[in-house]
Amino acid sequence: MLSLLGFGMIVTFLFLVISKRLSVVVAFIFVAILFGVIGGFSADMGDMMMKGILKVAPTAIMIVFAILYFGLMIDVGLFDPMISRILNIVKGDPLKVVMATAVITMLVGLDGDGSSTFLITVSALLPLYTKLGMNRLILACVISLSAGVMNMIPWGGPLVRAAASLQLEVSDLFNPLIPAMAAGLMWTLFSAYLLGKKEKARLGTIHLKGASMAFAEQLSAHETPANPPRLFWFNALLTLCLMALLILDILPIPILFAIAFAIALFVNFPHPKEQQERILSHANSFVMVSTLVFAAGIFTGVFTETKMMDAMANTIVSLTPEWLGSHLPLVVAITSLPLSFVFSPDAYYFGILPVISHTAANFGVDPVEIGRAALLGHSTTGFPLSPLVPATFILIGLVKVDFGEHQKFLFKWAFGTTIIMTITAILTNAISF
Repeated sequence: MLSLLGFGMIVTFLFLVISKRLSVVVAFIFVAILFGVIGGFSADMGDMMMKGILKVAPTAIMIVFAILYFGLMIDVGLFDPMISRILNIVKGDPLKVVMATAVITMLVGLDGDGSSTFLITVSALLPLYTKLGMNRLILACVISLSAGVMNMIPWGGPLVRAAASLQLEVSDLFNPLIPAMAAGLMWTLFSAYLLGKKEKARLGTIHLKGASMAFAEQLSAHETPANPPRLFWFNALLTLCLMALLILDILPIPILFAIAFAIALFVNFPHPKEQQERILSHANSFVMVSTLVFAAGIFTGVFTETKMMDAMANTIVSLTPEWLGSHLPLVVAITSLPLSFVFSPDAYYFGILPVISHTAANFGVDPVEIGRAALLGHSTTGFPLSPLVPATFILIGLVKVDFGEHQKFLFKWAFGTTIIMTITAILTNAISF
């Protein structure tokens, strides 16, 4: 019964969002309440929802201060030289812009954090897409593909979760997957080429008068406060220090962003009135995204605490036929992306993966292969698609695209990445067929 409720809950949510019958926030809350009541959990739903909210609170806090910080950096012109350099290289060519999007995201994605990757790349590239009149769904798609593959790095969340869940060494999981990761990056560049070529056919090459003038026009949507040029180097150094501290993990990410934002705001805008204006100028962005995250917390709180998730996991395992036993690594690799719609990364890696691994061991399959197979889809190509991953809403909130449209546009390219990486993993014996 709980398993059926769980599947019904996920299907109902996806239907309401993709068909645009409800907004994501309303769908999260209404569906959680509806299925909580149907399951007979009315008396405990309040506590369940609060537990879910508390789990996502650090992410929401990080989102608020991160958006404020990078919004402030845009206001003071930190990204002007970067965008100007890109404009000089691409010369208004949409194909080159899309290819550059993929490469920049791969480089930024080395920090191992999907949220900060989205924040940095979108902040840098969205003005360029806006200026050229390019499809923002392509921006979201290419960033998602690049960030997804880069999410496989050893210090990224998915691999750390898989290693901890299966009690394996990180190197045992990652090293054999290096060829598959390389293939995924090549597929991403190929996908960017196809999307860019199509966009170039639609728009043609746009002749820009000059990089500096073009960039000034890109930011015309809001007034950029006048700022002394000397502060550029301070802001650049502060941002580099922030990125380094994020990688070193000296303090929690929300705290680092909060401190960096306070310093940047005080130095660039010392007067309290100006500080208030800067905060209010970005209020729409962080209110929208943080609201989505808290609503997702309500949804996952009910989904997890009612044990629907556990029941669904048991059902999936019990339905695995005997003849598929030796092919479980391939099954896990292919199904890991679709399952990202159903299970959050923590739920999948700490709830589903150990059970599947234990089942596979009974068929003579090494658990390390199950871990590698899971990394080929769930939290790599799947995380920018999943409604259960807060970083997804950072991306769509910044790019300002509809969640359902983003999913429909991205899915075929993301699934292609999983297929390419899976084939490579089989050919290189990272997983067995």
